[in-house]
Amino acid sequence: MTRHPYESPDEWHDAVLSAVARGIRFAGLYSTANGPAARLIALLATPDGFDTIEVPVTTDPMGRREYPSLSPQLPPAFWYERALHDLSGLTPVGHPRPDPLLLPLSPGSAHPEPGSDGDGARVTARTDTQGPVDVTGHGLFTLTFGPVRSGVFESIEFLLETPGEDIPHLNIRPHFKHRGVAKRFEGRTPDDGVLVAERVEGIASVAHALAFSHATEAAAGILVPPRAQHLRVVLAELERIANHLDVAMRLTDAAGLAVATARFGWHKEITMRIMSRLTGSRFGRTAVIPGGVRLGLTAPDEDTLAELKTLERRIRDDARRTMGTPSFLDRLRGTGPLDADYAAAWALLGPIGRASGQSVDDRWHHPYDGYRHLSLPSSPAVDEDGDARARLRVRWAEIEVSFQLIHAATAAFGMQSEQRLVADEPARPADGLSIGAAEAPQGEVLYAVSFQNGLIARCFARSASLHNLVAFHDAFRTDIFTDFPFIEASFGLSYAGVAM
Repeated sequence: MTRHPYESPDEWHDAVLSAVARGIRFAGLYSTANGPAARLIALLATPDGFDTIEVPVTTDPMGRREYPSLSPQLPPAFWYERALHDLSGLTPVGHPRPDPLLLPLSPGSAHPEPGSDGDGARVTARTDTQGPVDVTGHGLFTLTFGPVRSGVFESIEFLLETPGEDIPHLNIRPHFKHRGVAKRFEGRTPDDGVLVAERVEGIASVAHALAFSHATEAAAGILVPPRAQHLRVVLAELERIANHLDVAMRLTDAAGLAVATARFGWHKEITMRIMSRLTGSRFGRTAVIPGGVRLGLTAPDEDTLAELKTLERRIRDDARRTMGTPSFLDRLRGTGPLDADYAAAWALLGPIGRASGQSVDDRWHHPYDGYRHLSLPSSPAVDEDGDARARLRVRWAEIEVSFQLIHAATAAFGMQSEQRLVADEPARPADGLSIGAAEAPQGEVLYAVSFQNGLIARCFARSASLHNLVAFHDAFRTDIFTDFPFIEASFGLSYAGVAM
């Protein structure tokens, strides 16, 4: 990791835009308290890893902390700037829509300021006023959808502005799930921090634990034993299969295909039971730790591998039948389209980005753990159509690869003479900033962790859900209200991972 410090917010602004213009991918933006000032940090993905471009933002005589907004020239900064204003109080001057995103505060309430010495107790009052109306005219009305919905959907509020069928504008309010995650990390040891990381986005517990552990391991300069590296691959790919099956289940449920819904739910349940058998948790929690994996874990045995072979065959057969059902394909084809230019401009991640021609996948581009040693296909699964059907096709292809990787990692696990599952030395991270990443089922998870005296001083946990959900606004350009469940399911995101 290379850090590029600047003294002037204007110079910082130009440096970030210049880097992106050179083809470097914008990966995130956050701020951290730095005494009376704040430090603004842009994360950039380079071919060699991740770099930062940083600048202090001081308080002016009027009590404001301002910097020039990136969003007018850099679309993916749009939600990040709103989020860091809510949490840290920095104002992006020139932002096209500086509404609250994660934490709508009442006037006079203090911001949590992640990275500060306080415990966040100064945040006294949240407001819950209705979001703004953007579209007006004869016959238009606003439909509030959420935050509480039927079933087990996560809480989030969508404000649909519509004349009755078409949806010309959609506003998203995820703050109902805000849990103050950034402050939860502060002051904890790495061993406790990984437990918080697993709960940032529960359906991607393994991926978040991996990204946090990678940041900790880099800061501590420790190497993960080979057996642990390959076991990490097994757990990450089981998590990917379960999540992709959940998307298929929700899509078929929206289409009223009861048999397909039941079968994909059955396959997901088997996958999660295998995860539970290996780790003691259906979500793989407490399995990944800084330095390796928890002692006592082992790779799938012969019976489990045979069960996985049967599961793989059944999923393939059911996917083939489902993708050959005309009534199902009619609901997915052309629904929620995001073209390649849009996906590139917004730097979309995961299956959403890959269904629109973007090939970003950290297993290929920033390989880690056992992925560095296993034989991966020449490139990630990519589609060009950009609609709900393409996003599902990408997931089917990724499930096939996941099974291949599980079997390959298990074979490599068995051939290694080194028996250790965790590094000999404990994780004692050096002071300073460290970055770790992992490829979750939803896309790239990125952790920027600052350590001080062996404890976490600041942790920015960026999920692919936070990065991608903003595109939900624009997925309805050619769609109608009854397409909503198909578009939402095809995104496959976690709202907890957005609201933090």
